[in-house]
Amino acid sequence: MADEDPASRDGAATGDGAVSCRDLSRRFGEGGAAVDALRGVTLDFPKGHLTAIVGPSGSGKSTLMHLLAGLDKPTAGQAWIDGVEVTGLDDKGLTELRRGKLGFIFQFFNLVPVLDAAENVELPVRIAGNDVDPVWRDRLLEAIGLTDRATHRPSELSGGQQQRVAIARALISRPAVIFADEPTGNLDSKSGGEVLELLRRSVVEFGQTVIMVTHDPKVAAYADRVIVLADGEVAADREVSGEDDVIALMRDL
Repeated sequence: MADEDPASRDGAATGDGAVSCRDLSRRFGEGGAAVDALRGVTLDFPKGHLTAIVGPSGSGKSTLMHLLAGLDKPTAGQAWIDGVEVTGLDDKGLTELRRGKLGFIFQFFNLVPVLDAAENVELPVRIAGNDVDPVWRDRLLEAIGLTDRATHRPSELSGGQQQRVAIARALISRPAVIFADEPTGNLDSKSGGEVLELLRRSVVEFGQTVIMVTHDPKVAAYADRVIVLADGEVAADREVSGEDDVIALMRDL
């Protein structure tokens, strides 16, 4: 049985947290070829926390993130973001939800090459047809340490700087939650550490909620809480206090 954090027991799947899910399952294929990537997962992610989802390849961690974010539909179960049931939305509703409540950070930066750093940060707001808050944009550029490179295009920035722009872009619309999928996967250790410190600061300084998928215990150690998946189920769920704690948690499986 998984070790559970009190937050995941007491408020599980009530819709009160930033993100919640109840009995979430995802099956790929049919009949004898069917694969259960996720098996009845129930979790609650409180606001203002950084949570890492870890597990070996094929454990279901990316599938869980995709279902929580509305990027895929579950075979069974429900998920909520900021009180909105994601699993009950049509395509239009999902698009509006992603624009208004979600930020995404992937291991590939996905910056627009013809736009400079500031314009890339502003992009989600402009796509949504809203006005950019210049004070908030400038505060984010300052937070990521790129005020003096705001007019530089991605090709003029290092990989670490590009990922920092991607983080500011995810924060610009003040989303209810940021989903980060292997955010340091394409970075060296120094740049990766800077990006993780920035994610940590976004939680502490801006009250952001971050759900991060990773296979790396060093990365997961930046989180307040680690959820370990194995064979599509929650194998462990508790607060951690460093890399050794994460490694022990995974070793105990």
